[in-house]
Amino acid sequence: MQKKEIFIPNLEALASASVEFVKLMGDYTVFAFYGRMGAGKTTFINALCRALGVESDTTNSPSFAIINEYRSDTTAELIYHFDCYRLEDEREAEDLGAEDYFDCGAVCLIEWPERIENLLPDDTVRVELTVNDDDDSRTLTITFPD
Repeated sequence: MQKKEIFIPNLEALASASVEFVKLMGDYTVFAFYGRMGAGKTTFINALCRALGVESDTTNSPSFAIINEYRSDTTAELIYHFDCYRLEDEREAEDLGAEDYFDCGAVCLIEWPERIENLLPDDTVRVELTVNDDDDSRTLTITFPD
């Protein structure tokens, strides 16, 4: 498995970090974001959506809707943002049609993927967001499937 890291020293660096992430995305479409509560998963995904061409005021956490749909203003492509935190089990995700979203070819950005681990496709890119102890910086570790 190939790994890449992106260091995010502060909030001001989010835009450049998200542009760097976009360059690494390649043909992958499903990205599972792991990190503790408050690590900045939603904040990074919002910056990533802006880098993908979504108007900045249209993105927010899908905590209550589970899935938000955005459209890139530059490419007109769809982006799905999942927040699986409130799901009780994988059956709930199945009922929402999660696997259909993952198979549709659109970019899928998933927070709390631990809750639906068995539903994730084999080519899911694992993204770990870590808060660094010495300061408030973050490190993204991106693991690409073989």
